[in-house]
Amino acid sequence: MEPFEDENVPLYTVGQVADMLSLKQAFLRRIDELQVVSPQRSAGRQRRYTRVEIRIIQQVASMADEGMTMAAIRRIIELEQQLAEVVGQRDELAARLSEVSSERLRLAHQLASLLGRAGQMQRPADRPDAD
Repeated sequence: MEPFEDENVPLYTVGQVADMLSLKQAFLRRIDELQVVSPQRSAGRQRRYTRVEIRIIQQVASMADEGMTMAAIRRIIELEQQLAEVVGQRDELAARLSEVSSERLRLAHQLASLLGRAGQMQRPADRPDAD
């Protein structure tokens, strides 16, 4: 995958993100300091944001505009991330359950077939001889 296609690659500087979202750079630095969104750092120690982080920053700015505190916003973001992880785990477990159920059904059919053959093999021996 190309770096520009991966939304988790830290490509954007504070200035670029501030311009994109019409925010002040100080706001971006503050949400980093408060650990609401913590971007990676370049070799020169500049903040670099991913597209995922930019979407989160949009949410943060919207919630801040509604009057929410940064502590409340941070908690909401944490809970949303935890929920996303749990949903991912649930989806993985549902897929695994489906695989196991299919395998169980296949094995049940195989067992029924084997038992049917075993029953057919026993029948001739169970018959009394006409002697």
